Amino acid sequence: MTDTVRNTIYFAFVAALIIGTGFVQSWNTALFVLNFGLISAIMALGVNLQWGFAGLFNVGIMGFVALGGLATVLVSMPPVPQAWNDGGMGIIASLALGAATIVGAVIAYAKMKPGRVRGLVIAAILIVGFFVYRAVFDPAVAAIEAVDPAATGYLGGLGLPVVVAWPVGGLLAAGVAWMIGKTALGLRSDYLAIATLGISEIIIAVMKNEDWMARGVKNVVGLPRPAPYEIDLQNSASFVERASGLGLDPVTASTLWVKVIYAGLFTTVLVVLFVMAQRALHSPWGRMMRAIRDNEFAAEAMGKNVTARHLQVFVLGSAICGIAGAMMTTLDGQLTPGTYQPLRFTFLIWVMVIVGGSGNNLGAVLGGFLIWWLWVMVEPMGLTVMNFITAGMPDGSALKEHLIDSAAHMRLLTMGLVLLLVLRFSPRGLIPEK
Repeated sequence: MTDTVRNTIYFAFVAALIIGTGFVQSWNTALFVLNFGLISAIMALGVNLQWGFAGLFNVGIMGFVALGGLATVLVSMPPVPQAWNDGGMGIIASLALGAATIVGAVIAYAKMKPGRVRGLVIAAILIVGFFVYRAVFDPAVAAIEAVDPAATGYLGGLGLPVVVAWPVGGLLAAGVAWMIGKTALGLRSDYLAIATLGISEIIIAVMKNEDWMARGVKNVVGLPRPAPYEIDLQNSASFVERASGLGLDPVTASTLWVKVIYAGLFTTVLVVLFVMAQRALHSPWGRMMRAIRDNEFAAEAMGKNVTARHLQVFVLGSAICGIAGAMMTTLDGQLTPGTYQPLRFTFLIWVMVIVGGSGNNLGAVLGGFLIWWLWVMVEPMGLTVMNFITAGMPDGSALKEHLIDSAAHMRLLTMGLVLLLVLRFSPRGLIPEK
């Protein structure tokens, strides 16, 4: 069997699973799976760029996805004028003071001779700068968060179209990845994993606690959309007429049409990123990255700057995850920092890459769709199976209740089982790297 035929069978099987979901459950559910599968495939592409191309073990995917979600708020939400009047300039001034403090410490480190005096000067700059920064920052935050805290209590955004937030989310994630990479990529891979995991948790903690920035755990709801609202479609005479012609009621037709629009936008982004990733893979740069991955010492002996190349691919992969995070928040219509969990946004993405085929972009896309379908569908399927198994048991049976309650854990069991089976029978993934 040729690779093309095998890959076609794989994708046809995944398509059959999604279409079957539409027939068995509902087309709303099928389109939900499709849309989040597209986003998951983009995340898997970003991780595959880091791990499959360069062997970088990034355990902080969740943080870069969250930064994309934050960018959606900062770009698309309208500004809150009262908050800007009360504390906006104070926030800008304090951030400038914080940056100036760091720059001052760096200049002192570079210009002064090593020794005790340099250490004392740097410490003095950092301590004084910190207290000055907090003296400006804290009153500004208090003033902003006091502005109608039940509805706003934050600065808002720039009021730009929400699609603009997608590349901005990539840029924001890329900027943070650059700062992480400059400090951690020169270390061993396990230190990089620790650094990315820790900074990811720091990002989520900041988003949860800094209400002035994006309302923290109060959440930002009502994000602008690139698709029309369902109620507007239901009030459109022409749309209602077209829906009736297809035998659909306006409510169902409007929800399906909105999901189809999102699917078209997400598919466009996935195709563009996939083509770019494929061109990168088969370019001299891609061959160089794989050579560095396979033998860093040999590549370094050939004159390649391994750390600089690792930084490049780490930034690019994180940017793709940031774009996916912005798309996901747009689809949700709200930013909820409390929902960013490592299990969903780090572990699951890694399973997608490993199952699909590390080092193969097509495999990453396949893994994104397949694992996401399993993640969504296994729990209700498990509940059905448990109800069937326990049908003959008497009501009130402790064993029956335990088995039915355990259906919620079928997701984790299935992910572990799929991972074990793939590693046993196809250790390089379903579509292995050539």
